[in-house]
Amino acid sequence: MKKILHIISTPQGESSYSLQLGNAIVKKLQDTYPDNTVKEVNLAKRQLPQLQAAHIHAFFTLEENRTPENIDNIRHSDEAIADVRDADILVIGTPVHNHGITSTLKTWIDHIVRAGITFKYDENGAEGLVKGKKVYIAVASGGIYSEGPYQAYDFVEPYLKAILGLIGLTDISVFRAEGTSIPGLKDSALEKGINSIVLN
Repeated sequence: MKKILHIISTPQGESSYSLQLGNAIVKKLQDTYPDNTVKEVNLAKRQLPQLQAAHIHAFFTLEENRTPENIDNIRHSDEAIADVRDADILVIGTPVHNHGITSTLKTWIDHIVRAGITFKYDENGAEGLVKGKKVYIAVASGGIYSEGPYQAYDFVEPYLKAILGLIGLTDISVFRAEGTSIPGLKDSALEKGINSIVLN
């Protein structure tokens, strides 16, 4: 059985291109793996707290020394990490906001990237501790970022590949619905993105 974790970060709801593209990836996965479960985490509805000093302190407090306050401050992170560890496949959707990912997705990442838990340092540098999972990323943008003059301003794909790779998630495929605000391209942008989906 394949366990699919669908992370939704758009604030726009059902009309969102990144959500529709992400849903199309999930649907293709379900068709490919009939024996599956899907857990959907909508970060616009299940908003995680931005990391504060109390969270960082709790992260680095030994488990046997944690106070009830520490445990409460670490709860969201532990739950998010458990979701990732339990999944076989992750589908992560984001629109491009100001050349980058959404603030809610960044917060989720801050909760799942934890030294000693999802990655560690040794004499060879950093090693990811979350391995053997496939990641599909659904990106929607008003402009074209995969090529051309705005490619240099694409901080979504490089960042996500780098930060997810840090924790061991290196098998990553990216699909895009781009040009959604450009006349002549916007009407077919989503369809083109969906048609580009190839599972591997």
